[in-house]
Amino acid sequence: MPDISLTTLVLLCLAAAAAGWIDAVVGGGGLLLLPAMLLGLPHTPAAHILGTNKAVAIVGTSGAAVTYLRKAPVDVGTAVRIGLAALAGSMTGAFFAAGISSEVLRPVIMVVLLGVAAFVMLRPSFGRAQSGGPVTRARTVMAIVLVGGGIGFYDGLFGPGTGTFLVLALTAVLHLDLVTASATAKIVNVCTNAGALAMFAYQGTVMWQLAALMAVFNLAGGMFGARMALSKGSEFVRGVLLVVVFSLVAKLAFDQWNA
Repeated sequence: MPDISLTTLVLLCLAAAAAGWIDAVVGGGGLLLLPAMLLGLPHTPAAHILGTNKAVAIVGTSGAAVTYLRKAPVDVGTAVRIGLAALAGSMTGAFFAAGISSEVLRPVIMVVLLGVAAFVMLRPSFGRAQSGGPVTRARTVMAIVLVGGGIGFYDGLFGPGTGTFLVLALTAVLHLDLVTASATAKIVNVCTNAGALAMFAYQGTVMWQLAALMAVFNLAGGMFGARMALSKGSEFVRGVLLVVVFSLVAKLAFDQWNA
């Protein structure tokens, strides 16, 4: 574990707890945790920050997934298939990432996110309840290929907001309510995080002692967030979703301005 002050360690653990909560409710916990780690560990190589972040995140995500599975009607088989497609997509996206300029992608993603926010605000019924009847085989295949493969590709290529995009896409394609979509997204996230963590571990870029400590707080935040989402329902998730979307737009705009 790097030599860091007690104050920094406490702040990192609190950031891990808050990130776990956000990630469990609607995705996007990395928007908080990664910047916190970069600020708190300024002399640590980026690869070690990313590897440690994955080791922390997979614990909180797994805890949230288990909490959801106890009460939310999740199709685990479909979720795992989407997760495996996302894993393959993220590896492909990472392969092409070197040739893509983030300065070009940021404005496109900002426009997409603003469109998403407008849609959610103008459609109050979006994600409040499951609709559309039984999900057809075609929609399931679409979820695996487009949601899993497509968003996985985006995750490997660029990354910010992947969990949020997963929740929105699962709600739209599979006619899920936002709570069930969040639960399904957690299983998908476990699959993708496991693949990424395996690679980081193989490369030796995980600070295991720090990750273990932060993971305890991330787990607590994730389980608490999942319980809140289950108890408060889709309207609560919808509100958090809008906050996260606008926060992501603000972060991308800041990065673009300082590029």
